[in-house]
Amino acid sequence: MEFSAEQIAELINGKIIGDGKTVITGVSPIENGEQGHLSFVGQSRFSNHIDTTECAVLIVSESLLEDRNYKPVIIAVEDAYLSFQVLMNLYQEMQGRRTGIEAGSFFHETAKVGKDVYIGAFTYVSEKAAIGDGTQIFPHVYIGKGVKIGKNCKIDSGARIYDHCIVGDNCVIHSNTVVGGDGFGFQPTAEGFKKIPQLGNVIIEDDVEIGSNCSIDRATIGSTIIGKGTKIDNLIQIAHNVKIGQNNVIASQAGIAGSTIIGDWNQIGGQVGIVGHIKIGNQVKIQAQSGVNSSAKDGETLYGSPAINYSDYRRNYVHFRNFTDIVKRINDLENKKSE
Repeated sequence: MEFSAEQIAELINGKIIGDGKTVITGVSPIENGEQGHLSFVGQSRFSNHIDTTECAVLIVSESLLEDRNYKPVIIAVEDAYLSFQVLMNLYQEMQGRRTGIEAGSFFHETAKVGKDVYIGAFTYVSEKAAIGDGTQIFPHVYIGKGVKIGKNCKIDSGARIYDHCIVGDNCVIHSNTVVGGDGFGFQPTAEGFKKIPQLGNVIIEDDVEIGSNCSIDRATIGSTIIGKGTKIDNLIQIAHNVKIGQNNVIASQAGIAGSTIIGDWNQIGGQVGIVGHIKIGNQVKIQAQSGVNSSAKDGETLYGSPAINYSDYRRNYVHFRNFTDIVKRINDLENKKSE
């Protein structure tokens, strides 16, 4: 599809500097711009590309612009990154949505489906499941007994949503993620470990996105909960009875053990491990590869394993890097004292 700079500027309330009739036919990253393409510059470290890129049109944050002529056509906006996101969302909406139930899928007679739903081939929808309006379920998905999925969701190929789990509106679950598998509950006995039945479910609230190859375990009793607006990366384990609040972001390969409670607006880095039965407050930042074994208060930044306050960790690490020299100096002092 082709768009003029004027059309793009109108969509994002931008101001044009240059020829508004200029047409773009694609998009490129600013570092590898192509002729006839659109890109954006939202940070000063990329400003040097404004004069060197081959892109025909650039969306640029006003704070980065000077009062001079530019080679590409400029669309000046308050925040280029956010404006570019608006365009990408609009473009995605223009691609259209699939509807209908494809041949080869199984749909139980007691299941309920809303309007404008798409169910791909080889998908299995169990008894008493309910799927909301506008939801898209791609091929090879399993929907268990009594599952409820809200409106305008997207469930990618190979995902599994087990019995009685609930998914809110506007959620995205990527390929091969399992929602509602058994929690890891076993009782040690003289004869070995005996499995504890996992009778709860998983509740995923509105506007949640879950990456590929994640495992979110059902509660032993009650619910494992993923709060509204939370974004979960790929390859993440969330154990039984965990309760995650609203608008958290959790990066790849993190693991959260059972019954831990996490507040709102937290940022959890990649490969973070959080033990069970603790509480993480609100607006906590946990740096990548940290191991958290105790509760965290609101606003803390944690680092290390076991994780401690980020500022304390950095001060201590200075001494750790010099630890060999420090030990040598102590030994030298002790040797002099004993002479």
